[in-house]
Amino acid sequence: MLRTSLTRQARLFSTSPAVRKSVVDSAKDAAKTVDRTISNAAVKGIETGEKAAGAVKSAIPGSTGEAKGKASELSGEASGKASEVTGEAKGKANELTGKAKGKAEEVKSKF
Repeated sequence: MLRTSLTRQARLFSTSPAVRKSVVDSAKDAAKTVDRTISNAAVKGIETGEKAAGAVKSAIPGSTGEAKGKASELSGEASGKASEVTGEAKGKANELTGKAKGKAEEVKSKF
């Protein structure tokens, strides 16, 4: 007597729609993503332009006296910064000169 094995066939039954997207749906999603990115960039550009316009309006003085005062103030700041940088450069140069002299003396003492 031969025994045959009975195999059960699984029936896949689901009431939910397939999760797969068609090519058209994928293209629509990609187009929406690109559109959103471009829109966000455009909005940022517009906001930056508005901020720049506001900064220009606030920077422009109302009278000649204010303009001269602002120019004098900026000139003082620039000269202060320049002298600060010059001092730092001189300090660094002196430091490197001292190191070079030290190395020269070290090499000289070895010979």
